[in-house]
Amino acid sequence: MSAIVRSIRKWVARQNFRARRSLIGRIPVKNIERLANVGWLMRSWCDVRWRATGVSRAELGRDLLGLPAEIAQRARAGILLEKLIDQRIYFGRAIRNGESLPDLDAVAQTLADEVRRLKSIAPGKPIFVSPFHYVSQYANIYVVEKMGALLGIDSLAVVSGVPQNQYGDDHALIPGIKVLYTYNDPNRGGLGVRVARALKRHGVAVLFSDVPPYTMHRYPMETVGVSMFGRNARIHNGVFRMGATFDALLLPFYLRFEQGRFKVRLFDPIRLADEGAPQRLAGDIEAALSENYPQWLTSGHPAMYSFAAAK
Repeated sequence: MSAIVRSIRKWVARQNFRARRSLIGRIPVKNIERLANVGWLMRSWCDVRWRATGVSRAELGRDLLGLPAEIAQRARAGILLEKLIDQRIYFGRAIRNGESLPDLDAVAQTLADEVRRLKSIAPGKPIFVSPFHYVSQYANIYVVEKMGALLGIDSLAVVSGVPQNQYGDDHALIPGIKVLYTYNDPNRGGLGVRVARALKRHGVAVLFSDVPPYTMHRYPMETVGVSMFGRNARIHNGVFRMGATFDALLLPFYLRFEQGRFKVRLFDPIRLADEGAPQRLAGDIEAALSENYPQWLTSGHPAMYSFAAAK
């Protein structure tokens, strides 16, 4: 009997997933932010933990970053907004056999044009394209995959610590991305070699240089001291160590989602071998937090960039 019950449960779970995929994959993008806000309010009425998490995200933006209350409060629904955008992009591409999103396509074109410009003025220098953790991981992956295609790169290397295949087979849906995974990767020590091979082959790789130290809780993170918001802080040093070895450039950017439209904030490129490179990146991270904290994917943790385990 238990085997029959398990089979029924699996069948019901599959049907629920298919129904959810069909529904969310067809939501108009312009309605996603409104749905996230309404969804957060409805769940917060009956889930104390959910409400407390949202409120703490808003309070940290208000108290630590000095954001106006009406802006900081937008962070309450940030978790749900990220999930809805992730699923809308993923499911939409799955049910439409590769849906195009014009706003993100335009962002990808902007990035590709900038990479070409940098290659023309600094030939031979590898480039790390660096999305910051904003709006949605799948939105960022969509953008860099399209950018790679515009640059003629068949398999763009992306250094990521995000679990794969959360909603299906990532490689089947996003074949233009080769994830150099870090979290729980038994061969994590060989990551630098794999990145070097990717840079040698294409001259371009993708990594998320704004990762806060506290998120790498399993592995001690090698960090470097900087100043952010007038206080001592620490950011990931790996990008500077690798960048100095290859004399590479870093091209940071972050996405913004407003009134159903995706936009990009592109920062000036950073030569990673320069002595002041860490502080320049810290300044970009600080600017992004000030400008778009409500859509920062890791908002709500009190440590932010103020603590890191020693290596």
